[in-house]
Amino acid sequence: MDNKKTLEVLAPAGDFERFNAAVDYGADAVYLGGKGFGMRASPDNFNFDELKKAVEIAHKKNIKVYLTCNTLPRNNEIPQFGEFILNTQECGIDAVIVADLGIMTLVKKFTPNMEIHMSTQTGIVNYAAANQLYDMGAKRVVLARELSLEEIAEIRAKCPKDMEIEVFVHGAMCVSFSGRCLLSSYLVNRDANRGECAQPCRWGYHLMEEKREGEFYPVFEDENGTYILNAKDLCMINHIDKLADAGVTSLKIEGRAKSSYYVSVITNAYRMAVDWHLKNPGIPLPSWISDEVFKVSHRKYCTGFFFGHPKDCQYYETGGYIRNYDVVAVIDKYENGRVYATQRNRFFSGDEIEIMVPGKQPVTIKLNKIFNENGEPLEVLNHAMMKFSFLSEMEFPPNSIIRKAVK
Repeated sequence: MDNKKTLEVLAPAGDFERFNAAVDYGADAVYLGGKGFGMRASPDNFNFDELKKAVEIAHKKNIKVYLTCNTLPRNNEIPQFGEFILNTQECGIDAVIVADLGIMTLVKKFTPNMEIHMSTQTGIVNYAAANQLYDMGAKRVVLARELSLEEIAEIRAKCPKDMEIEVFVHGAMCVSFSGRCLLSSYLVNRDANRGECAQPCRWGYHLMEEKREGEFYPVFEDENGTYILNAKDLCMINHIDKLADAGVTSLKIEGRAKSSYYVSVITNAYRMAVDWHLKNPGIPLPSWISDEVFKVSHRKYCTGFFFGHPKDCQYYETGGYIRNYDVVAVIDKYENGRVYATQRNRFFSGDEIEIMVPGKQPVTIKLNKIFNENGEPLEVLNHAMMKFSFLSEMEFPPNSIIRKAVK
């Protein structure tokens, strides 16, 4: 892959709904988990039948599917891995993402033709490690999130040209090195290294003096507050050119546990950003594309370690999210000058809504008249999954998303 001409947009999928969102909104590849050995235990993930179906759908659209096997398995799980990886190979996946060297060895033993990607959990921060993993059979390395663009460029320059480099460009950041954390295990007995992180880094903490039991004191990093472990979200949408120049092959979006709306919006945004960069090198990204990342539930954004020390990447005021938009409906079809859709959240006749279409600038419309299934006018849509329609001279494709600004 020539990264000057092509950048892979790699989107997350925690279940079939999110998989379809990634496919519909421009992903070049999707990463997902099976029912075991993955770093996200909470999403529904995919059984073998679902995985096979997903691969068939993706391959028809020339989209690749990567399976996450990046947990750190214990002894009792190793005997089960051979059957697991053989079954996933039968499903037709394009690559497997691994973090553990033992699992890498077993992949080569049971499925010698399987493409191997080394997970960010491996902690790859230098070209010596990348080259060693390449010599061991890795096709791609997912670099640690703690690297600058200069360090990435040096790794690219000192590794074989056919070794691919993947980096996270968007989503939640972990306060621990490349996600290696024991805090969740200590506090609530949920192992972050086995896909069960409770995200205690997002919690607020207080100090209690031993002789004053029950009296709590806030732990101040400074005057801003007490969320001393809480990281901002990563966002590199305005720096696609710099990522390409550093030699990155694949742009990875974090979020297998996020909603299908999140996957749709962020995949669409990076798809458009990459296409803009390839067609308009050196010209800044239009604000209507970069603004898309603010239309999902998110924490404050930063650029991580890409430009050196992340001086402004911790957020001490709150561990919560910012939400500026709600999904109110999804379009089913356009027919004879009428848009047919299904409601997701309550909205009213007369509301100003925005329609998000794959690969295009969102369209703002004021819905002065909305109708139920029988063609009768409605004042409010307040029943979940309610069918409705409205007149429109503009045609919108199925699965376009209707959203409304939160006031």
